[in-house]
Amino acid sequence: MLNNIGLPGLLLIAVVVLVLFGRGKISSLMGEVGKGITSFKKGVAEGTKELDDTSKESAETARDVTPTEDKDKV
Repeated sequence: MLNNIGLPGLLLIAVVVLVLFGRGKISSLMGEVGKGITSFKKGVAEGTKELDDTSKESAETARDVTPTEDKDKV
């Protein structure tokens, strides 16, 4: 159904939206979308950093628990 909209159809939809909501409302909405995208990217970066820090901590605190043979007990 949406395969044959084309450029004229998209322009018509943009004009109708602009007329219905007004320039101020659309610009404030786009500002909020931009803030949301920025916040999402920041959250992903912090999550990745936290995972990296956790993996480094676990690598530093890892101990070798391989049993060793005592020569006295043999």
